[in-house]
Formats: sequence, structure tokens, C-alpha cells
Amino acid sequence: MSEDVVKGDRPVDAVAAGGGHGHKNLGIALALISMAQLMVVLDGTIVNIALPHIQTDLGFTDATLPWVVNAYALAFGGLLLLGGRMGDILGRRKVFIFGVVLFGLASFIGGIAQNETVLLASRILQGVAAAAASPNALALITTTFPAGKERNRAMAVYAAMSGAGAAVGLILGGALTEASWRWTFFINTPIGLIVAVLAFRFLGESARQTGKFDLPGAITGTLGLTGLVYGLTHAATDGWSDFWTLFFIIGGLALIAIFLLIEARSRHALMPFRILADRTRGVSFFVMLVVGAAMFSMFYFLGIYVQNIMGFSAIKTGFAFLPFSVGIVVAAQVASALIARMDPRWIAGAGGLFVAAGMFGFSRLEVDSAYLTHLLPFVLLLSFGMGLIFVPLTLTAVSGVADEDSGVGSAVLNTVQQIGGAVGLALLGTISTSAIKDRFAELAPGLQKAAEAGQSPQQLEVLQKQFTAVATTYGFTRAFLWSTFLALGSAIITLVALSVKHKDLAGDGKPAVHIG
Repeated sequence: MSEDVVKGDRPVDAVAAGGGHGHKNLGIALALISMAQLMVVLDGTIVNIALPHIQTDLGFTDATLPWVVNAYALAFGGLLLLGGRMGDILGRRKVFIFGVVLFGLASFIGGIAQNETVLLASRILQGVAAAAASPNALALITTTFPAGKERNRAMAVYAAMSGAGAAVGLILGGALTEASWRWTFFINTPIGLIVAVLAFRFLGESARQTGKFDLPGAITGTLGLTGLVYGLTHAATDGWSDFWTLFFIIGGLALIAIFLLIEARSRHALMPFRILADRTRGVSFFVMLVVGAAMFSMFYFLGIYVQNIMGFSAIKTGFAFLPFSVGIVVAAQVASALIARMDPRWIAGAGGLFVAAGMFGFSRLEVDSAYLTHLLPFVLLLSFGMGLIFVPLTLTAVSGVADEDSGVGSAVLNTVQQIGGAVGLALLGTISTSAIKDRFAELAPGLQKAAEAGQSPQQLEVLQKQFTAVATTYGFTRAFLWSTFLALGSAIITLVALSVKHKDLAGDGKPAVHIG
């Protein structure tokens, strides 16, 4: 959660405060922390490649398949702030080890799952585990590494591992799925156990803070988001006017309102309102919420489209997405160079326009679209746009935050990305599923006419597959069209409302001092 141990009202370096193992074996310690972070980041992309195979083997429907992604994202995002607080109070190493062990166990359960219920339960457990491990992995760097060159190098390696995780997940997910989708889960089990055992020896424990867990906030917030996402997903099968659709949507929103009320009054709030009070941070969090929805939907819908419609193998699909990771890295370097000379709203706003252009390109896909001409250019547009968004908005999200809240600000940023992805995918998945049903209903009479004309069962099966591909593509493109509108809206909001200057960012959000 917080990168520093808090003693009284002042942040103190954890190692200096005691409770560490000194500065021995820093290379091994960094390898362990980075490996755990890679494991968590991998899971965000590795499962997306396996989704078509999971759907076939376990019988997921088009409406329920998004829960393979959302169950993890909701548990991770909803409990991320609590996981950081637990590390502050109970000890970061202890909570970190608990997280990686639980992640390994949950992954094993997912690997042996024989039905939807067990797989989704394992995904929830993975999310809970990631919420414990991820924030404390970053915090352990300050516990283990002395300030200065060693810590800066460790932070750079950690950031590189986080960035590389998406690319590695795509390739590894494709390779493992070629053998069996179950290996995309099994691979985490030995990694988690090895990291946990070695962490006892090579990672130092942090000095503990005093405080309380905001369990009411964590429970109401997570259940509220889950109810909202379930209601949005339920609408895909039973319609927006269905009683249970309205019940879960309204109930979810009510619990979220209760969560906000709890946070406003709690002395130990997981999400202090002072973090959100600043307009710059509020805009940054909102835009990252939308960006999370765009990224989740891109990987989800294109992962299925490339395999089921274009006929790519799992490993070929992984390589097909590799340019996305390259584009983000290149754009992030460009944004890093520009941020010292240009206000962040222009960089992030341009990024939002690139994302919208990429999404619009996806909305024009057809059953016979080619990868090089119809898909790759827009993958690169989208990735470049996201790279331009991530760097400035990460800076503006923590701009002007008090030292003791720096960890909270970073954690909230990660949380809104996960939550935005889950809520966005639920909404876009419902739009897609409804469009698929409508389009297939339009095509169904053609199948009936073919049967009446005396075509063979084999011919009818081929025709049905063709109609399914057309309907699926149509549904996915409707979702991408809505994503275009969301991206455009976020770009406009960024350009209009993000008022912080690049000179102020250089001074941590405080007015820059000019001499001469």
C-alpha cells in the first residue's frame, strides 16, 4: 500500500525503522519480488488466449464467458486497497507470502476445474490472492532495498517486469494453450510455492503500522461492484427490464453508495476522499477507468475473434498481439520525453483520440478481414494511444498527494483500472451478446430455407458455422463501436478538464519556482 512505513505522522524508511534483513542478497530478493509481480500480471493476459478453449471444454455461454475475466478483476480490484492496508498493519512480507501461496493454490484448482462453478471460484481466489501479493510486492522494495541507487534500480526492474508481463502472457498463454488451456493455470502453482519458500529467507519484514482494517468498506465496495457487473451481464440473457437484472443493478449501486458513505466517515478509510477531492486526480482516475474498459474489451473480443473467426492457432494469436505490447513501450518512451515540455492533457488527450481511432477500426471488421491490413494497423493505433495515456495520467494521479498518501494514490489508480475493465467488459459483453442474438435471428430463416431445399446435414452444418461467424463478428463490432464513443468521451474530458501544467508536475504538483 504505502511505500514507506509510517511512524506517527511521518513516513520513515522501513529498513531504517528496523525489522529488515539488511541489504544482503538483494539480487535474489529482487528476483522474488519481480517473479511474483510477473505471475500476477501474466494472469491478466494469459487466460484471454485460452478463453475459446475454456468455453468449449466447460460449456460457458457467450453471456457467462466474460466472468472468467471479470471474477478475477473484481476480486483483485475490489480488495486491492485492503491488501495494501493488511500489509501495512500485519507486515508486508507476511501478507505477500500469503498472497503468492494462495495464488498458486487457486491456480491449481482452476487447472483441474471440470465445470463453470469451480473455475469461477478459482478465479475469485486468484483475485483475492493478487490483491494481497501485488501491492505488497511493490512495498517490499522499500522494505528490502536502501534508498538511492539500489532502490531506483529495483524500481526500474519491477516496472520493466510489470510492462513485460502482458507480452510474456500473450506468448506463454498461446504456447501453453496449444498443449492444454489447463496449463495456463498450472504454471502458477510451482512459481507461487518457490517464491513463498524463498521469501522467508531473503525478504525482510516491514515495521508494522497501527490502524484498523476497513472491512465494512471492502465488503460493501466489492459486493456492490459484483452486483452491478452481474446485473449488466444478466441483461444479456434476460433483458434490461427483467426483475433480477434491475435488482442486481440497483442493489449494486446502493451498496456502492453505502461504501462511499462509509469511506467518507471512516478514520481508517481504504479510499480517503481527500485523494479524490482534487480535480486533476479525479479526472485522471475517471479516464483510467475508461482505459481499463478499452483494454479488457480489446483483449477479450479480439482474442476470440482471431481464433474463432480468423482461424489462428493459440500460439499464433499470442504473437498476433505482440505488437500491442511493443506499441505501448514505444509510446511510453515518447510520452516520457514529452512530459517535461508539454502539458499532460495534450499528451493523454491525443492518446485518447488514438484509442478511439483504433476502436473504430475494430468496429469495421468483417468475417473475411485480414490481419495485416484490417487488424494490425488498429492494434498499433490502440497501443500507441494507451502508451500516451498511461505515463501522464500515472503522474497526474499522484500529483500533489501528501507523502503519507502516495501509496494510496497509486493503489487507487490500479484499482480503477481493474474495476473499469470489469464493469466495461460486462456492459460491452451484454451489448455484444444482444447484437449476436439479433443478427443470428435475422440469418436463421436462411438456414431453414436451406433445410427445406434438401441440403445435406453436412452442408447445413457448414452454413450454420458461417452464420455464427457472421453474427459473432457483428456483435463484437457493435461492442467496439460503443468503445469508440467511450474513448472519444474520455479524450474530450481529458482535454477540457485536466488543467495541471507540466511545470507543476516537476514540482510534485506544487507551483514551480522560477529564478531570474
